[in-house]
Order: sequence, then C-alpha cells, then structure tokens
Amino acid sequence: MKITVVGAGAVGATCADNIARKELAEELILLDIKEGFAEGKSIDMMQTAALLGFDTKIKGVTNDYASTADSEVVVITSGLPRKPGMTREELIGTNANIVKGVTENILKYSPNTIIIVVSNPMDTMNYLTLKTSGLPKNRILGMGGALDSSRFKYYLSLELGCSPADLNAVVIGGHGDTTMIPLINHATWNSIPVTQLLSKEQQDKVVKATMVGGATLTGLIGTSAWYAPGAGTAAMVESIVRDEKKLISSGVYLDGEYGQKDISLVVPVIIGKNGVEKILDFKLTDEEQAAFAKSADAVRSMNAVLTDMKLV
Repeated sequence: MKITVVGAGAVGATCADNIARKELAEELILLDIKEGFAEGKSIDMMQTAALLGFDTKIKGVTNDYASTADSEVVVITSGLPRKPGMTREELIGTNANIVKGVTENILKYSPNTIIIVVSNPMDTMNYLTLKTSGLPKNRILGMGGALDSSRFKYYLSLELGCSPADLNAVVIGGHGDTTMIPLINHATWNSIPVTQLLSKEQQDKVVKATMVGGATLTGLIGTSAWYAPGAGTAAMVESIVRDEKKLISSGVYLDGEYGQKDISLVVPVIIGKNGVEKILDFKLTDEEQAAFAKSADAVRSMNAVLTDMKLV
C-alpha cells in the first residue's frame, strides 16, 4: 500500500503522522512545492519511528509527482488560507487553480487512485476535483464532514459529561459556518437520543458551537486547526485501506440523493476499499431538508465561480 499526501503544512503533516503511526501504508509520500519543506517534515517524522514503533517509510519530495506513482490513496491539502481583504471569489480562484493542477499531476502517475480533498472551500474543491479527474464519483471524497462530526461529538460530550467515543452524531450540508447542519435529532448516546437528555437550550448551544467550531479555534490560536482535520482525514484513509465500512460524513457528488444533483455536499456515507460504497438516507425532517436545500444553494453560488473561470 502506497499513500500520498500533497501539502506538507500543518494539516498535511498531521495527517501523514497519523497515517504512519497507524501503519496504513508501506510507503508514504509527502509532497510540497516549497523546496526542502516536505523532506524536512518527513525526516522529522521518520526519527520518531524507533520511538513509536512504526515501519511505514515516509519520503518527502518537492514537486516530484513521479515519486507518487501508483498511490492507492491521495490526500490533497494544498491551498492558501483566506487573507485579510481577500474576497471569497479570489480565494476560490487561487485554490481552484492549485487543486486542479495537483489533480492533473497526480492522475498522470496514479490514474486509479482514490482522492480525499481537504483544501478549502472543501465542497467546491471536491466538485472541481471530480470534474477535473474524470474518476468515478465513488473515488472522490471531501474531508469536512469527518471533522465537523467530530466537533459535534466533542460539544455534545461537554453537555452530557460523557466520552465522545460513546456518541453517534453526524453533520451534513456544506462545510462552512453557515452551511453545515448538525443533525441533533439523529444524535444518540449509546442508542439513547440526546434530545431526551438535553434541554432545547443545551441542544441549540451545541449546534451553534459546532457550526462555529473552526472560527472559534482561529480566534484562539490565530490560524486554522490541524490536529482534528489531520486525524479526520487519516480516519477516512484507514476506513479505505482496511475496508472498515465505517459510516463517516463525507463530501460526495450527489445525483439525486437528498434531492440534489450535480453538486458535492457532505452526507453520511459508508467508506471502504472502493471509496464511497454507499450513501445513506437519513430520512430528514421537512425542516432539515429545507436547511439542506439552502446549504446547497450557497455551495452552488461558490461553484459558479468555477464556471465563470472556465475550470469546469
């Protein structure tokens, strides 16, 4: 098994570190455009192998896509964060060109790979990757739902005073502060609906905290999160590599599911060796379905920038 992570920044490096510790691959390629950056990160990680007891071989490269050849899974974290004064359209345009170029270069050497997109805005970048790659839709996944669902469980655990691992809770919709939909009515604590255990005020508090989870961390540490996004991505990789058939909310291309077509949004899916193996129908309430449709409209407005730029 060979895995590639494109982008050796905080999220990419954390993802690679998790993959190595879990020994999900014999060979792990870490690629970046900055000279020596991925090489340095990989050496640092390899110097933990004797301490942590893993055997995965990590190799860092600078723009050497030939080294990624025959990767079964590729993670794309490339892209720039939004800067002060930068419009949404400018951010999409900048990252779209980066992600499109990465996708094309990866496919030259790994035409049958499964791609996990982390780059933001995730829903739009996932849609672009699908359209650019020409791969079957089951082989393109967006990471945002795994992260948002983990944050949802964290905030629920604070209110319930329980372990996040005992909770089942998913987030759907767009991967954004105003577009994600934490499904509070479907969340359970060891099969007990959390709505039976929390007041309406507590439920609303959890949903709100989840939706601004990323912004909260940016405000506290001055930059985007990396531990949870890296771990969320590695969890998706693990479900593919080990064919775990885990239910993980992920960004996927919809063709009629949840009433939407020709768009990538986060929904609950089963992830296995073939990538997306099944999209689950959670039977949304009318209110939840309306929120999902509103989320789709917002994502489509971002996708329209790709059309204007003639990238799709």
